[in-house]
Amino acid sequence: MTTRRAFLATGLGTAASLALRPAFGEDLAGLTLKQASDLLRTKAASPIQLTQACLQRIERYNLAFNAFITVTKDQALLAAREAEAEIQRGRWRGPLHGIPIALKDNIDTAGVRTTGASQLFENRVPETDAEVARRLKNAGAILLGKLNLHEFAYGGSSNVTHFGTMHNPWAPDHVTGGSSGGAGIAVASDFCYAALGTDTAGSVRMPASHCGIVGLKPTYGLVSTRGVLTLSWSLDHVGPMCKTVEDAAIMMNIIAGFDELEPTSVETPIPDYTRALRTPTSKLRLGIARRPFFENLDPEVAKAVEAAMAVLRKITATTIDVELPPTGNAATLWGSEAYAYHKVWITQSPEKYQPGTRAQLQRTANANGGEYAQARRDLDLVRREIRKVFAKVDLLIAPTMKTPPALLSAPGGGGGNNNVAFDMYGVPSISVPCGFTSSGLPIGLQISGAHFAETNVLALAHAYEQATEWHKRDPKL
Repeated sequence: MTTRRAFLATGLGTAASLALRPAFGEDLAGLTLKQASDLLRTKAASPIQLTQACLQRIERYNLAFNAFITVTKDQALLAAREAEAEIQRGRWRGPLHGIPIALKDNIDTAGVRTTGASQLFENRVPETDAEVARRLKNAGAILLGKLNLHEFAYGGSSNVTHFGTMHNPWAPDHVTGGSSGGAGIAVASDFCYAALGTDTAGSVRMPASHCGIVGLKPTYGLVSTRGVLTLSWSLDHVGPMCKTVEDAAIMMNIIAGFDELEPTSVETPIPDYTRALRTPTSKLRLGIARRPFFENLDPEVAKAVEAAMAVLRKITATTIDVELPPTGNAATLWGSEAYAYHKVWITQSPEKYQPGTRAQLQRTANANGGEYAQARRDLDLVRREIRKVFAKVDLLIAPTMKTPPALLSAPGGGGGNNNVAFDMYGVPSISVPCGFTSSGLPIGLQISGAHFAETNVLALAHAYEQATEWHKRDPKL
């Protein structure tokens, strides 16, 4: 299945050539979101066929990789029938209409349990949708289910969960990265056409890198976090995880925008992110922050990223080394805010948390208020200071992770996180595939831009993607 996506793109690129023969079966799930959407819009495929193709793959492979906590099979098929009826009547809602997706299980879904991968919320069923879930449903997307994660998004390995360890589809004995590990698996394994993850310290980009897919953390406040289980009010982001940059742009067109009921939401004009993909990149100025992002790199990561930078230099204007402002104490921020959110439950029912999560929360039970206030003040300052860097360059380039996916048996699930700073800065940051190790493990390249400059980030990521072949590889399930 290594070249299946490429085969589908070339051999089945037109509606006429597809012909909807049953023999294709779950191969339909290997399409990108854009390819699948084009087939639906021209009525060359149906939402029912796409949904059945994804459900077949989930049934066949999910047990081995453990991406889903809850699969909403009956509801998905019902929604697919409704979407098909609407499309047949000529009521096409847009590119997500009839497209099967999945959501990280810390994003509320009305009538479908949202657990945070914790025993504490094992049977929690929200009455209302998170704002991002509501927008996706209104756009006609079909929910296949809820995805496994590192418990309450409080970690980067995706090993700590009440619902069982997740396994990397490229190498099942390796970590997926976290905390959106289930989303990384689901997209890489063609269980769905796109997913939503959350990112507080890299939790969209880490699994995107480790699972060989695209993951975008938008500007802080651009996408509503209302209805998402909180880790840190100051740092939480919601972002798309997809097979291609184009698919991420399609998702952003739906989920970005002001939410007057969410205190962290920012009111700002929302462009057409798919149009940004056609923006020329030849005038973009690149910045390389060698300290600390290029220090202590795994040799194979260093080699892949240097090769990626050689490609980028050909399609941009200039490349210079830059120094980024120190980010302050991120752990004080998320530790204090996580404890504030969990205080009642961790006090009353500590046994319902996984030991690692419980220990982290209890360590901050007596957090110093002065230290927290200073950390919050420093965050405001650094989000201003980073603007000075973007007066000199348009985009920053770095490896997403310093190391390839670690073995599941490695202490703490491995390290090498290069992502936290960009949550602190609050700027948009995307991970795109840029290579593989000699043993076949994915490597990610991180591209970050100024506040609300998603258009630049997407434009360069897309241009790089089109100049390379890495995004066309699939794990051999």
